[in-house]
Amino acid sequence: MDFIQTIKQRAKSDKKTIVLPESLELRTLKATEKILKEDIANIILIGKENEILEKAEGLDISGVKIIDPENYAQMNDFIDTLVELRKNKGMTREKAEELLKNPLYFAVMMVKKGIADGMVAGAVNSTADVLRPSLQILKTAPNTKLVSAFFVMVVPDCEYGANGTFIFSDAGLVPNPNSEELAAIAVSSAKSFEHLVGTEPIVGMLSFSTKGSACHPDVDKVIEATKIAKELAPDLKIDGELQLDAAIVPSVGASKAPGSEIAGKANVLIFPDLDAGNIGYKLTQRLAKAEAYGPITQGIAKPVNDLSRGCSDDDIVGVVAITCVQAQINEN
Repeated sequence: MDFIQTIKQRAKSDKKTIVLPESLELRTLKATEKILKEDIANIILIGKENEILEKAEGLDISGVKIIDPENYAQMNDFIDTLVELRKNKGMTREKAEELLKNPLYFAVMMVKKGIADGMVAGAVNSTADVLRPSLQILKTAPNTKLVSAFFVMVVPDCEYGANGTFIFSDAGLVPNPNSEELAAIAVSSAKSFEHLVGTEPIVGMLSFSTKGSACHPDVDKVIEATKIAKELAPDLKIDGELQLDAAIVPSVGASKAPGSEIAGKANVLIFPDLDAGNIGYKLTQRLAKAEAYGPITQGIAKPVNDLSRGCSDDDIVGVVAITCVQAQINEN
């Protein structure tokens, strides 16, 4: 069974409720039909029922729950909570009421209140717009200093990684992490790989240099990040700095980094900055015809996931299933 089928089975085993605020987007509605048909999750759509059903004409979304913020019985409670959470930032009831008219803020508050177990958006909204309410309302998870984002990449007919499955991180959120941030991204991504893929994470810290083949401050950053990550997680299999081929191709790893237990075996790839991570995932997705699930966030107190605005309805189904599994892990 491939990665996403396994994730769907795990989602079905303990069904969660996911809120989708982009309810007038056709890809969201097509994904909703598939999610309900496959019995992956319970779905809440945010908006006016007549508008949503009109947009969904020809699709079977019976069984979906539609909530209109303008006629929501618990809205006063939502407003009170947002004022309390943001009072130190000058939040007033008027501002809170206005913000909660935004489906993204309303949906995140549903997650905060436990009405939904997670949220997925980003098919039509920017990453910043999706994550802003999440960080303001849900905040970071305990013992987490940094929220970051990764893609699960499933490469067909690939002998590398975990049977062609990798995590690429950070490929969606942190533009230019310093050494400490890069180390935190590496440790979080390893945990995410273990939770989602179910295989031991082997982390390659990527660079344009392998083991001193080049000298540059950018290389130094990766070397320092690797050292910090080893201190944070002494049992983690991690090495760097490694060029991409030295990280995943056994023969190249043996040649370029002969003393490394990690070189040639990495399945978690940590990119030195967002330029590299974002370009890397898109190249792999388009040229290798890989499935790209994400950006999946790590470090938020409850699961909220962003989508690429170029996503398909099947991508949304996959990210919803992953969000369900994250919610299951959160509970445990």
